[in-house]
Amino acid sequence: MKKLVLLTLLTIFSTAQMNAQQKQIFTKNNIAVNGYDVVAYFTQSKPVKGNDEHTVTWKEAKWLFSTSEHASLFKANPEKYAPQYGGHCAFGCSRGYKVKSDPDAWSIVNGKLYLNYNKEVSELWKKDIENYIKKADAAWESIKNNERK
Repeated sequence: MKKLVLLTLLTIFSTAQMNAQQKQIFTKNNIAVNGYDVVAYFTQSKPVKGNDEHTVTWKEAKWLFSTSEHASLFKANPEKYAPQYGGHCAFGCSRGYKVKSDPDAWSIVNGKLYLNYNKEVSELWKKDIENYIKKADAAWESIKNNERK
């Protein structure tokens, strides 16, 4: 009986450790937002490709920026500029899924950046954006450690 209890506790601890170690940010080759400059969405109102000359590491991901000024702004306040739900598709999160996103499918709502799977999903997202944000916010804590990406 003691062995069974010990094995159960070890399994629970191992699972919790694996979940805690999963990255919170959607990356490709450890680069967030496919290498796009997240500050540019706010300052230029469009997606702008970042470059390796201006990088910041945050939450175990490499973030690229188009200028050193943007890198500095992000470094000073990453929560302000980072996309919601770790850069995963906001619409997917509203449905309980953690899936990839496209930097060209984006919106800023109430000062927050949201990315979606593609432009078609983004258009669907925009039809009821406030409701989808409420659903995604409520679901995010329970899905962020899910292995789907």
